[in-house]
Amino acid sequence: MATNYNQFKALLAISKASLLAILKNPGSLFFSLVFPLVFVWIFGSFGSGGLSKFRVAIDKNSDTTNVLYRVLQSLPLLKIEHYDNETKQKTDLEKGRLVGVLKISSSYDSAKQQHFNIEITSTNASTPELMQLIPILENVSAKVFPNPNSFITIEKNVYSVRTYKQIDFILPGQIGFSILFSTLFGIAFTFYNLREQLVLKRFYASPVNKLNILLGIGFSRLFFQLINVVVLIIVGKYFLGFTLSNGIVTFIEMIFLSILLLLVLMGVALIFSSIVKSDSTIPLLINLFALPQMLLSGTFFSISVFPEWMQTLCKLLPLTHFNTAMRKISFEGLSIIDTWQNIAVIGLWGFVIYFLVYKFFKWE
Repeated sequence: MATNYNQFKALLAISKASLLAILKNPGSLFFSLVFPLVFVWIFGSFGSGGLSKFRVAIDKNSDTTNVLYRVLQSLPLLKIEHYDNETKQKTDLEKGRLVGVLKISSSYDSAKQQHFNIEITSTNASTPELMQLIPILENVSAKVFPNPNSFITIEKNVYSVRTYKQIDFILPGQIGFSILFSTLFGIAFTFYNLREQLVLKRFYASPVNKLNILLGIGFSRLFFQLINVVVLIIVGKYFLGFTLSNGIVTFIEMIFLSILLLLVLMGVALIFSSIVKSDSTIPLLINLFALPQMLLSGTFFSISVFPEWMQTLCKLLPLTHFNTAMRKISFEGLSIIDTWQNIAVIGLWGFVIYFLVYKFFKWE
């Protein structure tokens, strides 16, 4: 006898099996749920400590006993930096890290009315921020003092320094971004496939030194990636106006930093290629490692947009120190020795990673 087949039960069974297959796939969960949540969290943290703040310093000869100074201190949009070293203050001003240095003074007229004066010393490196700051000061003055035009004057003194262009921030970050993903994907998949095809096992059985086998394969990837770095710098310099403060010396120092980061990331990729059971897991591990680097290391935007606690987290990442060192060398003209703290952090990551490579790397 013919039996009636329940199409609805079949539909439910297929739907259930398909859903379980999706839930058992870590890649699907990551890219469908975790990936968007991380993006929302990170971009939602922009300015979570308040609105973007204008960093200013107070001139040492300012009158800090009057009511105007207390009002400025209470402004949520102002972050007053205190410097013991005037050279450091001038450097930050000329590099655009400070919007300006405020000199506050006051005097009395014949009617014994107190008059205030704010003299802002700034540079063309902070012109956009300065143009936003002045209206804010004028607006606050109008709210605090009944007749601001009579009692407060704002003067600005802007002098020219080397212009900080957008490409000076973007290019070092893009170099780090390129190195990060191309190295991780290139090395991880290369060594995984060589292991699966038993090529590494055959290499291991040959008289060739094991270290030379790893270095030979790794150096080919390093050389290829360095070509990309050179092309990015040349295009940035001659077509987009990227700043190389000390010419060829700066170029060589940027290449050295790139090699250092490449070596560290090669170690990460070797670990991933050794611990995975299938090649479908490699992209998941890479993204788990690289996503925070991409978003929290100052690649596309300054980490200053984050709250203080989050900036501390950012400073633990190797790509943050790479980006910082590259920008110091290229635009500020510092030598590679001056960035020793950034190099030390990257080197510490390398030490830990290659210790893990020694523990986990598999030939078959």
